[in-house]
Amino acid sequence: MPGGGKSTVGRQLARQLGVSFIDSDAVIELRLGEPIRAFFDRAGEAAFRDVEGEVLAEILARDGDFVLATGGGVVLRESNRDLLKTSTTVLYLRSSPEELFRRLRHDTQRPLLQVRDPLQTLRELFAKRDPLYRQCAHYTLDTGRPSVHGLVNMALMQLELAGVIDPSRVAAKVGAEPQ
Repeated sequence: MPGGGKSTVGRQLARQLGVSFIDSDAVIELRLGEPIRAFFDRAGEAAFRDVEGEVLAEILARDGDFVLATGGGVVLRESNRDLLKTSTTVLYLRSSPEELFRRLRHDTQRPLLQVRDPLQTLRELFAKRDPLYRQCAHYTLDTGRPSVHGLVNMALMQLELAGVIDPSRVAAKVGAEPQ
């Protein structure tokens, strides 16, 4: 969801893992040569989703380890959900619409929230997208009110328990003794 912490938590997670961080929205803006909002307003949502899908496929085809933060609507296309589920490990940072509204109430950059009642829009987006996020997520982290540091630690723990990452690699990064 917009405001769920994908970029903030993703950057910190990448730092802890010692890998690159990629924000697909930033890659999209470089490709478009303009802000997403401007393109969205000019060309419409369908054209934006086309570009988003192309960029997602290109990023996931890259070699090496990295942490990727996608735009919240990437799950709207089944092909994107399938690609995410089969090509990577997906962490869904789940936040309630009310929590998202608290974080985003002053945001003017997210096109889907520039409406009369953004809380209602968030509720509608959540109702539509939550099942889609769950469909492609390998792990769900309820964000509630934990700090960014707490969320990163929860993500690391999930990935370690699943055997996706080596615990000694992470322990060395955060200055703890490997077990």
